[in-house]
Amino acid sequence: MPAVTIRNLSDETHRALKLRAAHHGRSTEAEMRDILESAVRPAERLRLGSALSALSRKAGLTNADFEALEQARDKTPATPMSFE
Repeated sequence: MPAVTIRNLSDETHRALKLRAAHHGRSTEAEMRDILESAVRPAERLRLGSALSALSRKAGLTNADFEALEQARDKTPATPMSFE
């Protein structure tokens, strides 16, 4: 697991983090992890797989449609690109 060091954190911010952590019943470190997780991975973020699944359902696609596409696709290997 990676470790992160935060330098030059003001005393006021550190105190506020400790109070917030106590309010949530966890350690200051756990509180910081939760804050960072919420900031970079918000719950309302777009999840590509879910979006594609919803789109295919909305379009009325079924597994049979995908099987037909799989049977019709060209399965010959692609020719590697040449840089010469």
